[in-house]
Amino acid sequence: MYFYDRLPINLGMQFLDGGNYRVVRIIRQYFNDMNFQQKHRVRPQDFTRQRTLSFARVMVLVLQKTVRSIQLHLHDFFGELGEEMDSVSASAWTQARAKLKHTAMVELNEKAILEQVYGPGSDFGLRSWRGHRLLAIDSSLLRLPNEKPIGESFGWVECKNQQGQCGRYAQGRLSVLTDVLNRIAVEGRLVKWKQDERTLAVEHVGVMKEKDLALLDRGYGSYELFAEFIRAGRLFICRCPASSFGAVNALFAAQEAGQSVIVELTPAHGTMGVIRQKELPEALTIRFVSVRLSTGELEVLATNLLEEEKYPTEAFGEVYAHRWAIETYYGLLKGRLNLENFSGRTVESVFQDVHATIFLSNLESVLTRSSTEKLQAGSLEHQHAKTVNHAVSFHAIKSRIVDLLLSNKPIEEVIPQIERLFLQNAVSTRQREVPRKKTSAWRSYHHHRTERKVVF
Repeated sequence: MYFYDRLPINLGMQFLDGGNYRVVRIIRQYFNDMNFQQKHRVRPQDFTRQRTLSFARVMVLVLQKTVRSIQLHLHDFFGELGEEMDSVSASAWTQARAKLKHTAMVELNEKAILEQVYGPGSDFGLRSWRGHRLLAIDSSLLRLPNEKPIGESFGWVECKNQQGQCGRYAQGRLSVLTDVLNRIAVEGRLVKWKQDERTLAVEHVGVMKEKDLALLDRGYGSYELFAEFIRAGRLFICRCPASSFGAVNALFAAQEAGQSVIVELTPAHGTMGVIRQKELPEALTIRFVSVRLSTGELEVLATNLLEEEKYPTEAFGEVYAHRWAIETYYGLLKGRLNLENFSGRTVESVFQDVHATIFLSNLESVLTRSSTEKLQAGSLEHQHAKTVNHAVSFHAIKSRIVDLLLSNKPIEEVIPQIERLFLQNAVSTRQREVPRKKTSAWRSYHHHRTERKVVF
């Protein structure tokens, strides 16, 4: 079961088919917009001549990333267009994508998806919790192509064994701000792997809106980060590790769930200079809530949602459980969409693949939303609720993306064809609690080599 199928949640306006039609129409317009092309090309002369690999085609080829060879991909791509591709080689493709900036994917995500989904007058039936958009913040390490420029840009990881140093590989850190109830990535940042998660979280705070509620894991628990949220007027719920604050220690010692205390925090000894240098509040009013997990383990949450009547203590376990959705989101990016199998070996191609994958995941969320609503409405007579099979939906979008975004076929004709695939291949969702197990390195290696199924 995917995380946005979890309830209870509050539904806004009913989702209308007009929303996903409008998103695709806007994407098509941007692909053919000369101002957009000029803004996101490397040199002024790029994409000015009538080339086989035009700006729009390069964008779609990046979005359609595949595990097949480049030449086979190009062959099928131009076959979909009904064109001969004798003059298009893998080298020509490499040169063409070098003319494109990854910022095109970032802006396309902002304009065609985020502004349509969250903007005024949106007809997307967005899910929320007590009127708040739930935004989880977390980061994940990415294994990058082992090329010198990439390693110099993102950092190397040195490998050692009993003989000493035995090699190295390039690695980066991807941090995503994700709307976990609607599976929409609001912002993604790819940086050096040694960059601090809390620093990235502060940058994400800058794009949060009023009434947004951030869900944070225990690695983010610190006075400084809480102060950044409060100074920005943004809300948070953060899991606290033991020995992080005095109030947390007391709640762990009591081992009682359902406890809620409001305390005034001050910076730890020796950190006041940093707090003053950053002009952060020198005292914070924070609420700590103890919650019992289904495993019997006690956890303590810190929040600036102080009102007991509006945010009762017993509601925090339910809302914080949604944070797990960002973990499954990274599983989607790395597993189903095979993000770490990069299609290029340059720094820019890495950025292209990362932001194209984020955009594609958002596009899939938009295009499947109507089908998800229809399946849920029709599931009342079944024992188990039905939902879209996301392995099928991603493959359907990638395989039909030429018709969807490049062709002159009416959108009103293409989208219903894709939606029929969503509806015909639905899967049942079961409410099951599966114990979390630590997978051995060998089992993980075996799964990724022989069992994992990737899309396209």
